[in-house]
Amino acid sequence: MSVRVRRVYEPPEPEDGVRVLVDRLWPRGLAKDAARVDEWPKGLTPSTELRRWYHAGEGSYEEFARRYEAELAAPEAAELLDHVRELADEGQVTLLTAAKEPERSHAAVLVRLLG
Repeated sequence: MSVRVRRVYEPPEPEDGVRVLVDRLWPRGLAKDAARVDEWPKGLTPSTELRRWYHAGEGSYEEFARRYEAELAAPEAAELLDHVRELADEGQVTLLTAAKEPERSHAAVLVRLLG
């Protein structure tokens, strides 16, 4: 299984494999054709409430990750997570995010759960 995280603003690379946008909102200033996104499973992203809570600085990354994992246990999200896992079993998957610190974002939680 091969999953990696890249910022969506970085140019696509041949090694990216299937490019999966894991942000709920489309990245600002980025044309859809330039992003070369293969899949955009919005149901796999953190809820608007959780995203706002975390970005407001109201809690730690660890608490955010715990709450996000609980959201991912819901049936729709779990099904989408399984789908991405199947893609990764077949080849390279690159999770795309606009987060400035992908290692402290929901994308890092996804990589850990997919691994």
